[in-house]
Amino acid sequence: MRITSDVKYIGVNDYEIDLFEGMFKVPNGMAYNSYVIIDEKVAIVDTVDKRFTSNWFENMEKVLEERKPDYLIVQHMEPDHSANIMNFVKAYPNVTIVASIVAFHMMLNYFGTDFKEMRIVISDGDVLSLGKHKLTFVAAPMVHWPEVMVTYDSTSKILFSADGFGKFGANKFPAVEKQEDWVQEARRYYFGIVGKYGVQVQNLLKKLKDMDVQQICPLHGPVLFQNVDYYIDLYSIWSKYEPEKEGVFIAYTSVYGNTKEAVLLLAAKLEEKGCPRVTVKDLARCDMAEAVADAFCYPKVVL
Repeated sequence: MRITSDVKYIGVNDYEIDLFEGMFKVPNGMAYNSYVIIDEKVAIVDTVDKRFTSNWFENMEKVLEERKPDYLIVQHMEPDHSANIMNFVKAYPNVTIVASIVAFHMMLNYFGTDFKEMRIVISDGDVLSLGKHKLTFVAAPMVHWPEVMVTYDSTSKILFSADGFGKFGANKFPAVEKQEDWVQEARRYYFGIVGKYGVQVQNLLKKLKDMDVQQICPLHGPVLFQNVDYYIDLYSIWSKYEPEKEGVFIAYTSVYGNTKEAVLLLAAKLEEKGCPRVTVKDLARCDMAEAVADAFCYPKVVL
């Protein structure tokens, strides 16, 4: 569970879920990530889904040993990340909650309180010192909810990226190399959940441009600790709606099979003409999230 000597992973895996958010197939499960930064002050970064409350507390207590957390940083208010805020406050009543004002408004609606007596409201560019660790908060509205903040630890050079840079699948911590293919599942996650907010993703990437990000700790999927520029470049391509590769994507449905025959003939002709890659998807049968992700890989789409 060690990311650095001071940063620990305390997330959980969900192997029971079949559809993430009720619509996305996740045959390899789903990870709900949470982190601890241990310094003169101790900060917890986000909570987890309500079904894993006890697992999360066990993971946290093992890492904390006898220490008590000073801060709970809430980057994102979706229930799979915020569900345990009240449980955490009950367990650690002296904690200070750190979040955007929009997040606190949402907490009022969720929990009946916005924690006015125990909170720090953060805005874009604000810095929180834990001791040697200095956390800079970066506003990321609509990536992919309005309250989102991401957190940059300039000491560890880690970006805690909220739902950004996440992927479907359980977390075989810590190495991305031990996961199933990151790109396809991250692409499917991106276009299914974040994809329509390309402008907002671009705005966030511009803010991160001058930061020395050497690791990315997302709320879903593995910690990205090598080739970070590669993952950032992919997000830039996806959020600009640019093609990753040369090729043609053909999406179709066919009531009586005639359209299918035409599509297969077209695909064969394209390959004969030297098209480097032809992908065909039957929209009545394929995973829709995967079809959308594939559609954005290629410069030409035929429907």
